[in-house]
Formats: sequence, structure tokens, C-alpha cells
Amino acid sequence: MKSLLRFARTTEMTLLVIGVVFFVFLVIASQGDLLEANSLRVLLQFLAVPVLIGLAQMVVLAVGQLNLAVGAVGGFAACAMGVLMADHGVPVPLALLIGFLLAALAGLANGLLVVLTRINGFIVTLATMTVLLGVQYRLVGTRTVDAYPQGLKSFGSYAVFGVLPLIFLVALVVAGLLALMLRRTVPGRQLLASGGNPIAARLSGISNDRSVIIAHTLSGAILGVAAILTIASSPGVNKSIGGDWLLPSFAAPIIGGALLTGGSAVVLGTVLAAFIVRFVDTARAEFSLEPSWVNFVVGTVVLGSVVLGQVRTRRQERRTVVKAPDAAVAGGVS
Repeated sequence: MKSLLRFARTTEMTLLVIGVVFFVFLVIASQGDLLEANSLRVLLQFLAVPVLIGLAQMVVLAVGQLNLAVGAVGGFAACAMGVLMADHGVPVPLALLIGFLLAALAGLANGLLVVLTRINGFIVTLATMTVLLGVQYRLVGTRTVDAYPQGLKSFGSYAVFGVLPLIFLVALVVAGLLALMLRRTVPGRQLLASGGNPIAARLSGISNDRSVIIAHTLSGAILGVAAILTIASSPGVNKSIGGDWLLPSFAAPIIGGALLTGGSAVVLGTVLAAFIVRFVDTARAEFSLEPSWVNFVVGTVVLGSVVLGQVRTRRQERRTVVKAPDAAVAGGVS
């Protein structure tokens, strides 16, 4: 009972209520068409990649870093897979494995560069984003690569019972494994400790550098899965793949409750926020609004979430000082 009451006060519960109300509104606005099997399948199919890119950003935010190369890593990996299969005849499983490993290596390179150069992750990932966009263009040029086996496209469009897309279930499995890793394993807890209080973590014997490298590598690996789902569910890949991933990658975890200062793991919140962003896009289509309205609404909500998070953090800090004034004074002197 206590755990239920505790959950009722969380950001996840708020997002769940907003999501349910939004969905009911959309069902009414569409006169029930949204409840049809095909409509639900399309809704969930286009949720798989946003969920994954949100998680890829969230795991980097957990150590107080940013990843601007989310779209570039995913787009580069997807195009590499497509070129391997279409131009070089590489078998599908091997091409997907190579693309996944390339994305994970790109994440590892980001982490190593941040640690070895001591340059802010914002700058490092901005640089790698530019490099990978150039490589992606070099791979596909201005063409669309679509001559890969039909079996992969069938995997991307398959839905269990005609409603639950397989790629959406894959995204949920990745979310579950990430939550398990962050909450139940030593590297996951060390990663959150490094993000929450790097000084305390270092004094406890935790390597903050290793946590940063693990976070960026995990982010790259998740983007590798997103690239696989993208190439499986798209008619082809080209230089525009990943170009519109950056805002959704920040929107899902920030709306979901992630702190920009690090130390928080909001896997469920990120998934629920991805649903809400998807509902905004569905509402745009339902009411025939311009696509720019989606970016306007999502950007405004993200900005509001950041401001609200800052206010909440400052209130919490003030309460801590009031409750333990002696400790606060001692900490300030030392």
C-alpha cells in the first residue's frame, strides 16, 4: 500500500494520467478510429525508435553528460548496414551485427574522448556528430538504399496479433534490460552514483571516468538497436536518417523526469514521455496541423520541464540547509 502511495506522487504517475487522458481525447476526436487494430499498430510501430533514442540520451544524462551525436550515430549505423547488404551482399545477421558494433564503438569513442581530453561531452559529441554525418553522406550520397532482403522488412512490419509490432516489443525489452542494469547491477549503481555526486563517488572508490565511458558506450549500443529497427521498418535508408532524432532524444528523458545534473534513472518516465510526444504528433495528423506545431509544443514542454526541475532542485537544497544548518555550514567551510 505504501509503495502504491509513493508511486502516486511520482512523475511517472503524472505522465501516466496525462497519457491516458490524451489517448482518450484522441479516440474521441477520431470517432473511435484510433482503436482499430491497424491504427494501434501504426501508433506503436512509430514509437519504437523514439523510445530507444530517448533511452540512449537518458543513460548519458545519468552521468551528467549530453550526447548531441544521437542522430548521427544511429543514421551512420543504419546506412552502414544498408550499404553492406545492398552493395556488398553481406548476409543480414552479419550486416546488422557490424552496424550494431559500429554504433557501440562510436559511443565508446565518445566516452574515451571525454575522459582523455577532459573536454565537455557537449563539445566532443558535437564534433563526432559532424564527423559521422560526413561519413553517412559518404556512404549513401544522395541516393536511397533499399535493395536489401525483404525478410528484414517483413520483420519490421510484423505485428503480434496484428496489433503489437515486433519492433515495439524489442524496444520494451531494451528498456527493461536497461532498468535492470541501472538498478540491480554494480556498474549501473556506480554509474548513477557518479552522476549524482562525483566527489562522493570518487571517495567511495568508484571510477567516474569508467562510469562516463560505460554510459556513452551503452548509449551507442542502444542507438545500434535503434538503427536496426529503423532499417527494418523503413522502405530504405538515406542521408536524412537520424536527422530529426535530437529533439525527441532530449524530450523523452527530460519530460520523464531526468535531471540534467545527473544521478537519475527514469526508464519508465522516458517510455511514458515518448508516448505523450507520439500522441502530440498523432493529434497534429488528426487535426491537419503543420508539422512545425509538434516541434513548438515539444520544445515548450521540454523548456517547462527543465525550469520546473531547477525550481524543484533549489527547493530541495533549501530544505536540506534548513534541516541541517550545522552540516551545511561545515560543508561550506571545508
